[in-house]
Amino acid sequence: MSTRTLLRGGTVITAVRPGEVLTDTDILIGADGTIEAIGRGLDAADAEVIDVRGRIVHPGFVDTHRHTWQSVVRNLASDWSLTEYLAGLHTGLSKHFRPEDTYTGNYLGALEALDAGITTLVDWSHNLATPAHADAAVAALKDTGMRAVFAHGGGADQWGSLPSANVHPDDARRVRDEHFSSDDGLVTMALALRGPQFVTPEVNVADFRLAADLDLRVTMHAGDGYWGKSGPIRKLDADGLLSDRITYVHCCTLADDELRLIADSGGTASVAPDVEMQMGHGFPATGRLLRAGIRPTFSIDVCSSNGGDMFATMRTAIGMQRALDNAPSVDTGEVLERISLTCAEVVQFATIDGAHAAGLPDRTGSIAVGKAADIVVLDDRSLALTPLNNPIGSLVYSAHPGLVRDVFVQGRRVKKDGELVGVDIAKLKADAEASREFLLGEMPEARLDGTWHPALVTA
Repeated sequence: MSTRTLLRGGTVITAVRPGEVLTDTDILIGADGTIEAIGRGLDAADAEVIDVRGRIVHPGFVDTHRHTWQSVVRNLASDWSLTEYLAGLHTGLSKHFRPEDTYTGNYLGALEALDAGITTLVDWSHNLATPAHADAAVAALKDTGMRAVFAHGGGADQWGSLPSANVHPDDARRVRDEHFSSDDGLVTMALALRGPQFVTPEVNVADFRLAADLDLRVTMHAGDGYWGKSGPIRKLDADGLLSDRITYVHCCTLADDELRLIADSGGTASVAPDVEMQMGHGFPATGRLLRAGIRPTFSIDVCSSNGGDMFATMRTAIGMQRALDNAPSVDTGEVLERISLTCAEVVQFATIDGAHAAGLPDRTGSIAVGKAADIVVLDDRSLALTPLNNPIGSLVYSAHPGLVRDVFVQGRRVKKDGELVGVDIAKLKADAEASREFLLGEMPEARLDGTWHPALVTA
């Protein structure tokens, strides 16, 4: 079999520039998994040719913040408030996770993302009660073959109550040494920090010192709900901690001056529109971030509450922002001449801007010569995409996970003709159900029908 692959004649959304679409275009993937050439009628007699004519070809999506371990308790929290979520997950189910449950949760959640065209995932792993839990989480990510950033977030004892203690510095150092001595692999490392909303200034400074010592990017919650109004970005600024190596998750209730501080420091932001609206974090900050000069990125956040695909997240984000933009006209009667947020911009948020937030813009996020071939091909047999008049609009408003036909990560075809390659689906389902049964057996208040409420907990 050839070591090179030629995708022949696709409708290519490059994400190199907003709105760039190349029709009837070939992509040549080299033996090293990078893109060798892009153009029409490419000559590659020694390559395996895959006919993608009539199909949308786009960069793999980048999810910049997901608590992947929660996938085994999928949708238990779909009707839960933030109070219920914190009690049910953070002081409840989380403490019962065994390393094998963490492995299954990460493996299931990462494959779910890959199956839906998310080729890069920032795994915000904040339920690492023991070193064995951390090892299991990392192993699961590596076993999927996807590109991921393992963001070490410490143990359950640190996250179950506020304020938290420091992240486990010893374990973070161990994980860095044992699993991520090099930054060249498909899976790399970051630190997930709670930040000044939730910890003392001394702990926060120590957290950032650890990140600097380990030469790791930081991803942290900021501006989520009432807690977010405490001026966390001002506190970081006062301590000299702002930098371009931080991704701020949510940002809903940050003040305008704090958004400007992030922009001036080169920081990035991750918006999780479904969770933010359900859990009372505030309106998604997409438009406010743009006005401050910050390129938003997208987060699935928790599959214990909402779905795990980028298509739905893009639609939630653009719909919410367009509603906010249109709201003044309802009162004034002045109709907007143009919609400010376009589908082309939303696709950028979900791809190349996400790659920037993950610290991987030189590797992934766009279809360009020299970059890794992290590529998704959509099926053309759906009437939802027929006729294909506006590929970018179709990607945002009409596509869904069921249309993800082929997925490539670093040039390797990990999904072929609608099926994940080399994955024992039956075993994975059985493992996930076994983890769920164990966890619910330990905490029967968290019922499958979602009726659990913290007021019902008596012990």
